Amino acid sequence: LYENVYWVHGSIKMAPAMTMNRNMLILKEGESLFLVNPIRLNQVEEQKLKALGEVKAILRLGDFHGIDDAYYIDTFKCEFWCQDGQSTYPDLKPDHVISAESKAPVDNAEFFVFSTSKYPEAALLLKSHKLLITTDSVQNWSDWSHTSGPAKLLLRLMGFKLKLLIGKPWLKRVTPAGSSMRGDFEALLKLEFDSLVAAHGTPLLNNAHAKLSAVVSETFK
Repeated sequence: LYENVYWVHGSIKMAPAMTMNRNMLILKEGESLFLVNPIRLNQVEEQKLKALGEVKAILRLGDFHGIDDAYYIDTFKCEFWCQDGQSTYPDLKPDHVISAESKAPVDNAEFFVFSTSKYPEAALLLKSHKLLITTDSVQNWSDWSHTSGPAKLLLRLMGFKLKLLIGKPWLKRVTPAGSSMRGDFEALLKLEFDSLVAAHGTPLLNNAHAKLSAVVSETFK
């Protein structure tokens, strides 16, 4: 996507005949690689990863992701970053805890933490590229790649469309009773970014901030 920023577009099987896409970002500094929202690769692609550099750390930005984290830790003996209070994949203990005050493991980057969310959710801003990396909170869908017919139907029923959006199932699950996540998204919009890549969908490489501002206004009107 950018110099030393690589995008892997893969998939996950959630149930029989239910497959949807998901994304991993690979950040390279020198010979060190940092994997954001890790996806396990097939043997051919894993060899390409090894040729690219040494996996130094994996970063889990959302509580509902992490199915492949243990594989990377076992295989590459790398460091593990996540927030406290993981519920979906709670067995792995982080080497480094992600918080609003944490220094990101890559240069010229910062974490954003959704402070109101009932379940851990964060984002990572790469300042040099004005690139915001999210998990389930904000997603950009431009096609239905790696998404099976039944999954496509279900996603549509849940409010997913081919556009930038705040995931409705995620929002419903993480919002505290009687509260709102609007303040978190207004805080997120204080960051300077122009492009966005989420754990699902496709990259949005321009005008992401303005588009997200409109989505937030529409979602929380």
